[in-house]
Amino acid sequence: MEKRESFNSKWGFILACIGSAVGMGNLWMFPTRVSLYGGGSFLIPYFIFVALIGSTGVIGEMCLGRGTRSGPIDAFGAACETRGRRKLGDALGFIPAAGSLAMAIGYTVVMGWILKYAIGAFTGATLAPADTDGFASAFGSMASAFGNNGWQLAALFFCILILMFGVGSGIENANKLMMPVFFILFVFLGIYVAFQPGAMQGYRYIFRIDPEILADPKTWIFALGQAFFSLSVAGNGTLIYGSYLSDEENIPASAARVALFDTIAAILAALVIIPAMATTGAKLDQGGPGLLFIYLPNLIRSMPGGTLIAIIFFVAVLFAGMTSLLNLYEAPIATVQEKLHLGRVPACAVIGIIGAAVSLLIQGIVSDWMDVLSIYICPLGAGLAGIMFFWVFGKDYAETQVNKGREKNFTKWFVPVCRYIYIPVCALVLILGIALGGIG
Repeated sequence: MEKRESFNSKWGFILACIGSAVGMGNLWMFPTRVSLYGGGSFLIPYFIFVALIGSTGVIGEMCLGRGTRSGPIDAFGAACETRGRRKLGDALGFIPAAGSLAMAIGYTVVMGWILKYAIGAFTGATLAPADTDGFASAFGSMASAFGNNGWQLAALFFCILILMFGVGSGIENANKLMMPVFFILFVFLGIYVAFQPGAMQGYRYIFRIDPEILADPKTWIFALGQAFFSLSVAGNGTLIYGSYLSDEENIPASAARVALFDTIAAILAALVIIPAMATTGAKLDQGGPGLLFIYLPNLIRSMPGGTLIAIIFFVAVLFAGMTSLLNLYEAPIATVQEKLHLGRVPACAVIGIIGAAVSLLIQGIVSDWMDVLSIYICPLGAGLAGIMFFWVFGKDYAETQVNKGREKNFTKWFVPVCRYIYIPVCALVLILGIALGGIG
C-alpha cells in the first residue's frame, strides 16, 4: 500500500485548517451581519455556535479522516462496511466529494476577481473609478459571463501548482506563508483604521448589546449560519486534512485553535470594515461581493494613503481566498488519487482541467451556483459525516479516535452532544437554509 502523505508539523496542519476556514465568509459576510444584527447582540450567539460546532463537528470530521486515512467516499464506505453496506457508503460519500469540487469551481471564479483587484491595487486600476457607480460598473463587467477569463485561469493555475507539490511541501508551506501574512496585514489595517476620525463610533456599535435584537430569532439563525459555514464543516475539507494527521496529534486541541483563529480573523475583519465605514457615515448593509469590490474600494479611494491600503487589503484577501481554495480542491484531488490510482501531479491536472472548463462556463451564474451548494450540499455533507462517525461507526470507535494523541480522555459528553445536538443542528441549517434562501 502506498504511504499516505502527511503534514510535516502540528502548526503546519493547524495553519492549513485555519486557512481552509478563513475565507470570504469572514471578510464579506461577517462584518455585514455584525452590523445588521446589533453588533455585540450578534457576537454572543455567534461565539456560542462557534464553540458548539468547533467542539463537535470540526473534531468529528478530523477524527473521521484520520481514522479512515481517506477522503469522504472511502471514509463513508468504511463506516457503512461495518453494517455490510459498503456501496451505499461510497455513494453517500460522493455527495460531499462532488460538493467540494463544485464549491471549488465556484470559488475559482471569485478568486479570479480577487487576483485582478490585487494586481490592480499595484497598477492603480482597482481604485481608478470615480464613484460608486463606476466601481459597480467595473465589477458588473468583470462578473459577467466570460468577463474575467485570464485572471480566473491564472488564479486556478497558481492553486493547482501549489497542490502539485503535495501536502507537506505544497499545502503546508503555502499556509505557513499566507496565513501569518494575512493576520499581520489585517492587524496593520485595524491599527490604521483606529486612527481615522469617526472610527470610535464603529467600535461602539460592534460591542454594544441590544436586548431586543438579541431576543430576535433571526439574530440567532444567521449567527448559526455564519458559524457553521465559517468553520467549514461540510464532510470534505476538514475530513481530508484530518486524513493526513498522525495518531500522535491531539485533535480536540487542534480544533480549538482552528476555531479560535478563525474567530479572530472574523473579528479583525469587522474591526477594520465597520469602523472604516463609520468614518464616512456610511451604513454597512451590503454584504457579499458588492462589499469587497464596490463599496470598500470606493471608501479606500478616499482615505489618506488609499493606494497602499488597497494593496495591503487585497493582498490579504487574496491570501485568505487562496488558502480556502487549496482546501476545496484537495478533497476531489485526493478522491481521484484514491479511486483512479493516479499520482499526485496527474490527479491535480485532471481536477485542474475540470475546474478550468466549468468555472469559465459559470461566470455569469456563480452566485446562484454557490447558493445551491451552501443551502443544500454543505449542511447535508456535514450531517452525513456526523452520522457516519457518531452513529454508524458507533460510540466506541468515536471515543477511541478522539482520544488518540491525548494524555487525558476527552469529555464523556462528546459523543452524546454530537449525536443529539450537533447532527440535529446540521439538519436545522439545511431546513432554515431552504426556508430562508440561505443563512450562510
